[in-house]
Amino acid sequence: MGRFYLDVDHFPLEDQVKGLADDELLDFWEETQFVERALADNADDAPEPNHMEYERVILRELMLRTCLRTLEAGR
Repeated sequence: MGRFYLDVDHFPLEDQVKGLADDELLDFWEETQFVERALADNADDAPEPNHMEYERVILRELMLRTCLRTLEAGR
């Protein structure tokens, strides 16, 4: 199972998602969506900016993996 380290100085989110398997990465994305919706439903303030950071990092990692698989399949 994947782990999220709060000490981002030593383990940036970008490095953490690289260690996740595809299904774990998709689970992490799903969990961030669920938490964001729950927070938005219970808060009067604007959503936390971290949500967009999580989504950006996860989507970038998924795109990178897809490109690498395409390149490997073309060899």
